[in-house]
Amino acid sequence: MVEAQTHDLTQLLVDWSRGDKAALDKLMPLVDEELRRLAHRYMSRERAGHTLQTTALVNEAFLRLINRSKVDWQNRAHFFGLAAQLMRTILVDHARSHACAKRGGGADKLELDEGLAVSQQKASEVLALDDALKQLAVIDPEQGRIVELRFFGGLTVEETAEVLHISPATVKREWSTAKAWLYRELRKD
Repeated sequence: MVEAQTHDLTQLLVDWSRGDKAALDKLMPLVDEELRRLAHRYMSRERAGHTLQTTALVNEAFLRLINRSKVDWQNRAHFFGLAAQLMRTILVDHARSHACAKRGGGADKLELDEGLAVSQQKASEVLALDDALKQLAVIDPEQGRIVELRFFGGLTVEETAEVLHISPATVKREWSTAKAWLYRELRKD
């Protein structure tokens, strides 16, 4: 049954990319739960009281997905891989705007309380991870993409291999190497 759903989803994605608006209407309820799961996974790593909520993250990512033109959707994994990438971008942009506000942003100075310190630390961690991922993507673009799909997108080894057109063994090997490199880079700070 799961395989049939995956096939149906893939067919709807293909139809949508060919301009079938009805396919988008059928697609939305099918991907909503999975997008919420992805967003929840992202948000669970964020600080308590984060101003961006799971629903807002899902809605923003979905709006960006449907506003993309000329995407040749390959399959379910391709769609959710791109959704994960967009969610990461949204959270990084949010962290950057938070960091900008932290540095003043034209606001009156306020006393630093413990809650604000925690949120600033979390924003810094998101930015540090994003910077490290950008460095990794320059050094090894494939490893950068694997991290994005596995860690942020929650894709399995097999789904990641399918999206990147490589073997699952290669994904496992590169994933392991990338995690070690990122751990080392993030510990430097």
